[in-house]
Amino acid sequence: MQLVIVANDQQKEEILLHGVKEGCRIDWIKTPAELSAFSNGDAIFDLLFEDSDHDVSYLKSSLSKTVFVSAVNRTIAEIGHPVVRINGWPGFLKRSIAEVACVDNTYREAAENILDYLNIKAEWVPDIKGFVSPRVISMIINEAYFALEENVSTKEEIDTAMKLGTNYPYGPFEWAKKIGLKKIAGLLSDLSATEKRYDPSKLLLKEAEE
Repeated sequence: MQLVIVANDQQKEEILLHGVKEGCRIDWIKTPAELSAFSNGDAIFDLLFEDSDHDVSYLKSSLSKTVFVSAVNRTIAEIGHPVVRINGWPGFLKRSIAEVACVDNTYREAAENILDYLNIKAEWVPDIKGFVSPRVISMIINEAYFALEENVSTKEEIDTAMKLGTNYPYGPFEWAKKIGLKKIAGLLSDLSATEKRYDPSKLLLKEAEE
């Protein structure tokens, strides 16, 4: 199994935490422009898909392989190609279970086999904007910002309270920093267009623009 993975250093580090099974070779590259040199790869991961303005025309010529893209805010219908979406937000690739979505069941078995080489189990979820975990965590972060707006407490105190009171690995503001506030704001803004419960805090939007 030969995988070609477009990723930054943090994403590479997170994936390698799981180890790689024998018989799997990974070519790590920084941009899809380098894909032409790896035409023999069995599968492609573009973990910079949603966070980059790079040319994605490679999708048209690569779909004979299984192509994974990190696309939390974009559905497969919006992407326009039968890719496999994976939740590649910072921190999520550390987990042994990955949220993935596809619209063609014929891709599932191949995708599960590929992820197994990376010691990652596929958790199939609907092809909806935001998957599941990003939606939940974005809402937690948003509520924390509403509390901050109302002067309930400080960022540090809210983080401490949530870690001690709920056993979260990070406080909501720590989470926002790790994931990237622009990602959070983008997802909440997209979801709020049809579901007002996702309306983002004004303070969150302000800080996301800074």
